[in-house]
Amino acid sequence: MIEIYGLKNCDSCRKALQLVQAGGAPHRFHDLRAAGLPPGRLARWLDAVGWETLLNRRSTTWRDLPEMEKDGLDAGRAARLLELHPTLIKRPVIEAGGEIIVGLAPPQQETLKAMMVP
Repeated sequence: MIEIYGLKNCDSCRKALQLVQAGGAPHRFHDLRAAGLPPGRLARWLDAVGWETLLNRRSTTWRDLPEMEKDGLDAGRAARLLELHPTLIKRPVIEAGGEIIVGLAPPQQETLKAMMVP
């Protein structure tokens, strides 16, 4: 089962869904804005990829944060921000077979396609 976490109106998330559907892989989409984060999920992602990869500094939410919240970020403060504002998470986050993909640049697309091969 491929788990896709993102926002329903995000172009990259929609593209990930299209790729998975075209590949016929079983999948589930989790809307971070509507449902939030499942318990323990953020910690697992942070352990796997690090906060620098997970934090989307290009998001509207990031731009709207006060400078004092953005300055001097470390792992603990970033984790707290990501928990308080799930829309700060770079999208999509894709989980399958213990592997985690963040974003959908060409290398991540190839990894996603490889996840769908039986």
